[in-house]
Amino acid sequence: MTKSVDLVFLWHMHQPDYRDYASGDFLLPWVYLHALKDYSDMAYHLEQHPKMKVVVNFVPILLDQLEDYQQQFASGNIRDPLLILLARENLNDVSDAGRDLIIDSCFRSDHNKMVAPYPFYKRLSDVYKLLEPGGTVAISYLSGQYLADLLTWYHLAWCGESVRREHDLVISLMSKDENFTYEDRMSLFDLIGSTISGIIPRYRALAEKGQIELSTTPHYHPLAPLLLDIHSGRESQPDSSLPQSQSYPGGRARVQTQLQQAIETHQSRFGVKPQGVWPAEGAVSTAMIGLLAEQGCRWAASGEGVLVNSLAHAQQSFESRAQYLYRPYRLQGVANSVHCFFRDDRLADMIGFEYSNWNGQDASLHFVEQVEAVADQAEHGKIPLVSVILDGENAWEYYPYNGYHFLNDLYTALEEHPTISTTTFGGYLNVLEAGGDHAKTSEGNLPGLVAGSWVYGTFSTWIGSPEKNHAWDLLCAAKLKYDMVMAAGRLNDEEKRAAERQLSSCESSDWFWWFGDYNPSHAVASFDRLYRHNLMHLYQLLKLEVPENLNTPISQGGGIVEAGGTMRRGV
Repeated sequence: MTKSVDLVFLWHMHQPDYRDYASGDFLLPWVYLHALKDYSDMAYHLEQHPKMKVVVNFVPILLDQLEDYQQQFASGNIRDPLLILLARENLNDVSDAGRDLIIDSCFRSDHNKMVAPYPFYKRLSDVYKLLEPGGTVAISYLSGQYLADLLTWYHLAWCGESVRREHDLVISLMSKDENFTYEDRMSLFDLIGSTISGIIPRYRALAEKGQIELSTTPHYHPLAPLLLDIHSGRESQPDSSLPQSQSYPGGRARVQTQLQQAIETHQSRFGVKPQGVWPAEGAVSTAMIGLLAEQGCRWAASGEGVLVNSLAHAQQSFESRAQYLYRPYRLQGVANSVHCFFRDDRLADMIGFEYSNWNGQDASLHFVEQVEAVADQAEHGKIPLVSVILDGENAWEYYPYNGYHFLNDLYTALEEHPTISTTTFGGYLNVLEAGGDHAKTSEGNLPGLVAGSWVYGTFSTWIGSPEKNHAWDLLCAAKLKYDMVMAAGRLNDEEKRAAERQLSSCESSDWFWWFGDYNPSHAVASFDRLYRHNLMHLYQLLKLEVPENLNTPISQGGGIVEAGGTMRRGV
């Protein structure tokens, strides 16, 4: 019989802040779309499989935006342009800008999984492709009814599989095919609002039952090790190019602030202090783990590459992954109180990038076999812990039926498995500290961590190229001005809070991730504009002149043609 093995899933939920703080408007729709499709489906699968235990990591800025949308629907004051258009009664007299927004937005989904399966949605796409070569004049021939049908189908395609199965409205509208009325669109609009409003309460209920552990990330998803020490980018890549700025001014205080904000808002939302942290991008360093220890965090997690680099640096060698990967580690010194877990990159990437092309049952069986193999390779008397950590939202767009059959088959197989026990990091540590069977898995020890992220164990996805480095230099320059204005006492308390919030948004790791020729050109340009817009607004809040160089795009454009909506990520 297969030996026992513990399995922890950590589903990471994150979207950066898409709000324009000057106007209050949302500039991109990804928060509410992922709520409609992914956050709802992921909660549904857990509700349907009560024996499954997982960790769900919510980045606080995502939760802030979900609550913002909830308030918009409750008040009727909608500040998302696409939702405003969905609820617009007459689309025949929509402005050119509104028409462009609808067309530009509503075909940016994975064509094969989210457009082509629906004949009438595909027909709308075919009509547009027919007219597109004719430019603005040809596009102007598209009627208000065409725009209404396109908006409706776009949102229907973004409905999660659980939303479709639980609400007859979705099936009714999809069966209607075309000629959607204003009443149809408003019914769909109301469903979107109720789905979003239920997201946080559903996960809170799962946590209160003890089925899931909710963890957090520093509030605005900053790349903390680089804020602490920008030269940590060379720990894993000594020859890496770095920005001209030698440091991020006051980086330690900024990381502390964002971490404290995350813990406080988590406790206010869910009634308990988070036990653990998935740092943004799984990016860790010895200094970062030390800050987590100061805040009383029990655990943190990162990528397998970080562990491999750290073991090599400590001159610890092993014959196989089975001997080093499937156990927690502690660092020496002040960070010793934090248990560090490391993701199985191969298993996580199979879910994130490969299984979408498999039959759902075949994929789930293969995954279970891989976990069983880990148990079989474990030392006698040792119970390995397999950590599977990945994005909980973007991958499902590439699965048939939003991953419904894969997740249902996988959770069913794991619930019934005699030797694989799903748990949470907090639950695992409780048993470990109590001296239970989990204690048979010996902890590893490291003098420190080689700073890196879940991607290759390095920071190359966020720093090192000319465009990424330039983006860092722009942020560092803005932070110097921020510190100068704050020290001069030129702002009142309300103005200080607004500037601090804007700075926090500019510190998000997402801006730097999008600069690169591996990303779609349309998405790169969009995030480039949004990042520079955020920096411009920070200068305005500081009552300073906006630097001229912020008017110039950072990127020369991505290197691939965009095929879907949000860029696919593993975490």
